[in-house]
Amino acid sequence: MERKEELLKLSNKCPMAVVQSIVAGKWKLLIIYNLRNEVKRFGELQRALPDIRQSTLTQQLRELEKDGIIHREIYREVPPKVEYSLTEIGRRFLKVTKTMLEWSDEYVGYIKNYSEKNN
Repeated sequence: MERKEELLKLSNKCPMAVVQSIVAGKWKLLIIYNLRNEVKRFGELQRALPDIRQSTLTQQLRELEKDGIIHREIYREVPPKVEYSLTEIGRRFLKVTKTMLEWSDEYVGYIKNYSEKNN
C-alpha cells in the first residue's frame, strides 16, 4: 500500500493516528525542530543530534521526505552536497511543536512542584 493511501485510511479511523504515524520515531520531532530556522546538511543534523546513529538519521530523513514534511535538495557537485529543509506543510507543523514546547515547560514545572510536595 502506498504511504499516502495508508495515511488516508488512518485519517478515516482517527485523525490523531496520522500525526502519530508521521512523527513516530525517536528522532523525527528533533529533526523537524532542528530544521525550524534554516536549511541544514546531513552532517549539521548529525552534529546537532550526537546520539543518533547515521543509519537512523538517514532512515528518518527519508521517511519525513516521503511524508512531505521535509525537502531534500541534491546539488550535483563533487563531492555531492545534500541539504534538508522544511516544506510548507512542515513549517506549518512548527505551530504544533511550539505548543508542545509550551506544554513541556508547564510539565517540567508540574514535576518540580510535585517533587517538592512529596519530599
